Order: sequence, then structure tokens, then C-alpha cells
Amino acid sequence: MKIVIVGGVAGGATAAARIRRLDEQAQIIVFERSGYVSYANCGLPYYIGDVITDPEALTLQTPESFFKRFRVTMKVHHEVTALHPEKKTVSVKNLTTGEVFEESYDKLILSPGAKPTQPKLPGIDMEKVFTLRTVEDTFRLKKYIETKKPTSAVLAGGGFIGLELAENLKDLGIDVTIVQRPKQLMNPFDADMASFIHNEMRKHGVKLLLGHTVEGFEEKGETIRVLLKDEQPLHADLVALAIGVTPDTHLAKEAGLQLGIKDSIVVNDRMETSIPDIYAAGDAVMVKHYVTGQDALISLAGPANKQGRIIADNICGGDSHYLGSQGSSVIKVFDLTAATTGINETNARKAGLDVDTVILSPMNHAGYYPGGKVMTMKVVFEKNTYRLLGAQIVGYEGVDKRIDVLSTAIHANLKATSLQDLDLAYAPPYSSAKDPVNMAGFMIDNIANGVLKQWHLSDLTSVLQDSNATLIDVRTISEYEHSHIEGFKNIPVDELRDHLSEIEKDKPVYVICQSGLRSYIATRILSQNGYDAYNFAGGFRFYEAVMHDRSLVEKETACGMDL
Repeated sequence: MKIVIVGGVAGGATAAARIRRLDEQAQIIVFERSGYVSYANCGLPYYIGDVITDPEALTLQTPESFFKRFRVTMKVHHEVTALHPEKKTVSVKNLTTGEVFEESYDKLILSPGAKPTQPKLPGIDMEKVFTLRTVEDTFRLKKYIETKKPTSAVLAGGGFIGLELAENLKDLGIDVTIVQRPKQLMNPFDADMASFIHNEMRKHGVKLLLGHTVEGFEEKGETIRVLLKDEQPLHADLVALAIGVTPDTHLAKEAGLQLGIKDSIVVNDRMETSIPDIYAAGDAVMVKHYVTGQDALISLAGPANKQGRIIADNICGGDSHYLGSQGSSVIKVFDLTAATTGINETNARKAGLDVDTVILSPMNHAGYYPGGKVMTMKVVFEKNTYRLLGAQIVGYEGVDKRIDVLSTAIHANLKATSLQDLDLAYAPPYSSAKDPVNMAGFMIDNIANGVLKQWHLSDLTSVLQDSNATLIDVRTISEYEHSHIEGFKNIPVDELRDHLSEIEKDKPVYVICQSGLRSYIATRILSQNGYDAYNFAGGFRFYEAVMHDRSLVEKETACGMDL
């Protein structure tokens, strides 16, 4: 059996190695148009910032090492230019010699990945405008930084690559500005949770111009002018495009394969395309979202590797199935860690789901053990069924651990209320006896049993305008005097029972504290004394962070270059 693979990075390299482990006799040829195979895309920004200093560390295998171990022929600098399914061949161009030839196959695997989205803007091909997709892209940008010594950079786009590159450029002493049309960074997060990411970026000196549109680039002496819609242009020594990625599927399109969202390749759960004996994996394929069941594009390394393995199994006589992508991801943002899994509240509502959320701010380990740090968790679940839909966490140590537990719970179809039952490891340096994941489960179980009723930040305007409502802030006097929401009366929780006679029983009572814990205790006191009491989800700390960010985003949108 002869297998030809187009693309030698995540999905392609994984499929090649797995096929060899299952079939020692198969002939396997991989064509990769760049000069590198099996390289770590996710590590590229960290090479720019000198976190990874050895360029060879970016490549997990070389063509030579891959052949020595797996007897797989890796042909780098070879671009597949056409597919011919009717005769089961591909056209290939040797980019070094210019030679063009055809290669036959019994099975064909497409793993071309995705290319950086590059809108047709004036000046986008200028020397000072960079993208970051391949090792060659990385070396080019690295060489420019080392030789030209730039002091300023504009990054168009605020996704994974944009944020990681911003951090690494900033650590090199380069002044960084991120510009993008959406008013929040990191689309997988809800806007309220993204506010913590925004604040961390600003804290480390990264300028954010959210709500602005890049319209082109112009040379201006030794610098580049970044043209903005309805704003004065920015000036920088380099520009990096991180607007997003687009499936690189022109070969599939020309060959007549069925295409889906953004011309991605349609595959079934065996990763088979619409044409027999052709499989596809990675960022180029359309998948089902594991939570919603809807078609989705999810460009992450984990799914690509799993898909390559599944293809190999099926080519070699197995029956493996891809269950869908859940979108679990984590990113380092300077000192912060931000992670997400499943779907966020925004997308859940867009999908037509009736959802609720809990927001909590637990410590990463036991409060009495030194060095504990607060994380902010948002867990999304379906009302009535309590199906667990997604989670977002922003914090420091322990964020990755909790998101993986929640990801596993979603994959196992656990109800959100079942999070309270998970038996998670505890020792003071690592967790609390009631782990943050358990705490989320306790809160959701309280909602299910009617013990907890919530109000959310989205309810704030209506709550403040409700003349029939009683608004109480149960923090200490000093906390209240430092900052509070206008209209809320201060009654510290430990004094609440002594002031019940001052609270009218025929009015709903909306309660807030710093984190949500004391206000929960207050609602229990009130509820058991005949009051209709509601606890604010997330607490004043959450409210303050989100509102502060919103005011800055609006200022950034309105003021542009005056920042």
C-alpha cells in the first residue's frame, strides 16, 4: 500500500508515524512545501522572544531522523500543485530544482493546515509586514529584529498568536500596539472574562486599540504607516498580521472535494472526504463541535494530532472515529494564565441554548498556605437539564489543572451539578479540601435546589432602575467606602440579622459582596427570614474589573491615537 501525505506538520506527521507503527510494509511519502517537518507551530512566538533559544528545538523531527526511525520519505521544499483523484495521482513541484512530476497513491491524506488570513489591503506585501505560520516566517522576523533593532510594532489581531507575539516582543523591549476590529481580545472568551486579559496586557504596557479597522500600509522613511479607518495612522518599525487563519484548501477545491465553512474540507467522523481514498486532517477540515453538534472550524494542535492518528487507524484496517472538537485551550498572558473549554455563554446563546452561569473567585490552593492567588472561573450550563456546556478560567497557578478537569467532565457528559461529586486530589500547596471545580458544582447544585438565586451583571441596569427593589452591599464599611455601586446600601453581613426590620419583605433584595461568598450567606439569612433575595454572580471584584475594562475599551474606540 502506498500512502501520499500532503503536509508534514501536526496531522500529516502524526498520520505518517502511526501508519508505520501499524504497517511496516506500507510505502509512505510526505510532501512539505516548507523546509521543515513536524515542527512546533505553537512555539514560534517564544523563539522570537528568546524564551526558546535553540532553533533546532522548534523541529521535533527532521526528514533524516523521520526516515531513520520510521522509514518515511519526507520530501521538503516539495509543493503539491494539483490532485487527480480520477487516476489517483498528485502533481508535485520540487521548489529547489523546479522539477514537476506526478506521484501515484493508494491512499491520500490532506493535511495542508491553514494560512494566515491576509485581506487584500494596500501595502500588505511590504517587507516590514510579517506573518507567523512557518519556521521560515519565524526566522525572517527574528532576523529582522536582530538586524534592524525595531523599537515599535503594531500587531493586527488579538488571538493566540497575536497575544503570544505581543508578550514576546514586549519582553524584547519593543513598544507594542494591538489593533483589531472586535472590541475584545481572544474570541473564545466571553467579553467579561476577556476583561481580565485586557487588564493584564495594559498592565505590561501593551497598548490596545480595540474597535478599529486596519485599511492598509504605507512606507514612511524607515517606518511603516498603519492606516486606520476614520483615525490617524499609526507609525511602527514592523507590523505583524495575526488576524486569524483560513483553511488552505485550494487543492481540494480544484479537485472537486466537498467544502464547508470558509472552504474547509468536509469529512465524516472517520476523517474521510467526499472522494474515496482521500482523507483530511487538521486546520483545513470542518469538524463537529462536541458540545453543540454544529459545524465548526477549530484550529488547534490537539485535534489535528488526534485526527491524523484516526486516519492512520482507518487506512490500516481499523475503525476509529473522531467525536468532535471541544475547543479546549490555554494561553500564557505575561503573568496570567487564561484557559477555556467547550462553548462560552455568548456562543451558547447564539446556538439557541437557554443557559445560566456561575462565576466564582477561589484561591488556587488552601488559603492558609502561603502564596495563594485568586482565579476567576465562569462555568456555563444549560438551564433545567444542567448539562455542562463550557468553562473559562483566568488566573495564575492551577488554572490549567482545573480547565482540564472541566474539559474531561464535559467530554464524559457529566451534569454541571455532578462537579460537586468529583474526588479531586488535595494538599495545601496544590488545592483546597473543596477544590474550585467542586465549589462550582456546589453553587450549581444550590441553584438546582432553589437554595441560590442569582442576578448577573447583565441585569444591573434593570436592577438599578427597579424602584421596588432593595439593594444591599454586605461588605465591610471600609470596603464599601473605598468603592461601591451607587444605589446600594451598606449593611455588613455580620450585622445583617440586626437590621432585618429595616428591610421591606414585599420587595426583592439584590445583594453584592466582594467575591460572592458573603453575599450568598446574606441571601441565605434573608431567604430564611421570608425575603426574596438574589446574589450577584462574581461579586464586586468581578464587577469592578469588567466595568473598568469597558470604560477603557470605549475610550480606546473613541480616542484612537490620543491614548
